[in-house]
Amino acid sequence: MGHRIRNAFQAIPRFLADETRTGLLLIVVALIALFLANSPWEPIYSAISHYEFGPESLGLHLSVHEWAADGLLTIFFFVVGLELKSDFVTGPLRDIREAALPMLAAAFGMVGPATIYVLIQTITGSDHFHGWAVPTATDIAFAVALLGIFGRGLPPAARTFLLTLAVVDDLLAIIVIAVFYSSGLNWLALGGALLTIVVFGFLVQRQITKWWLLIPLAVVAWALMLNSGVHATIAGVCLGMVVPAKRIRNRQLTHEFDEKLSPWSAGLALPVFAFFAAGVPVMGGEGGLSAALTDPITISVAVALPLGKLIGIWGSVAILTRYTRLRLGNGVDLPDIAAIGLLAGIGFTVAMLVAGLAFPGETEVFHARFGVILGTFAAALLGAIALHQRTSVRARGAHASNQR
Repeated sequence: MGHRIRNAFQAIPRFLADETRTGLLLIVVALIALFLANSPWEPIYSAISHYEFGPESLGLHLSVHEWAADGLLTIFFFVVGLELKSDFVTGPLRDIREAALPMLAAAFGMVGPATIYVLIQTITGSDHFHGWAVPTATDIAFAVALLGIFGRGLPPAARTFLLTLAVVDDLLAIIVIAVFYSSGLNWLALGGALLTIVVFGFLVQRQITKWWLLIPLAVVAWALMLNSGVHATIAGVCLGMVVPAKRIRNRQLTHEFDEKLSPWSAGLALPVFAFFAAGVPVMGGEGGLSAALTDPITISVAVALPLGKLIGIWGSVAILTRYTRLRLGNGVDLPDIAAIGLLAGIGFTVAMLVAGLAFPGETEVFHARFGVILGTFAAALLGAIALHQRTSVRARGAHASNQR
């Protein structure tokens, strides 16, 4: 029996290592949360979400929802930091000539949705311009999951393009959060957080990886960052970025840490955050479903995610490959980029986080998150159709070539 239990626990990380499975897990959790928030069980769901605990003297008396968004999600951002460091040092971002096109596409892929959001706000006479960043982020887990399910016939370079684009998108989203959505700064707490991160980096650079030393340092850095006014998840990114990516003494710490923490990120941090972030009471909220569907915030976010990403990414790649020396990877063409652009419109995790930071009122946050859900669903559906169409075209082309 003990052997079976041990094998079951060992199988969990392997199960969660599959990006398709983790993406589907997030979808299921988000749908459950959306159902609960619009069902007779909504009071129970809301009571759990708003239940507060933690030491108030340390500025850590937070609601369950805040612990998920500010606490657990830091694990996800730590893993993102590790991946960014690896990609910049040893991965596809180390050669600027290869990385330039997806990096530029990521930048334009944020400009596109922000522009459409602002245009719709202007046309409708709304003044919620501070939510421009909500539809700009791509959810790596969801996007890669759908690419794995529907894009099996695409060349490997297509996946590399999407991953590079999504990683740079994450980096830009982190910068946006730090610059535009951080409250008044407590410089003493911020200095303490940065000093703690430096100490953490000093230890890992010297291959000192005792968990009883690193975890308390990481928690202290997170708590100080939370109290500094900078969003606490930035601590996770900074901690991940100071971990060495090059192999030292036959150890590659970014890979080791990523291997250990990715299951916790994919199996705990992201699903718990999704459970409390996706619970948007569209049926019972102020004004009900009709108010949510007609709110310019909802419309702006829902339209900007799929359309803005498609225009920003596909449009920039089309122009750059036409008028510069930049070229797509082996076997990838512009119709493939259109499908990838739609997938990039899946903006769940970070978009939900930014929605909570961008709007002061609960109703506005709910409507922005409802817009994220609608836009993500539209992008996922259109992206899946586009991928299926592309794989069918490629399969017919390969079949015709074999018959010649």
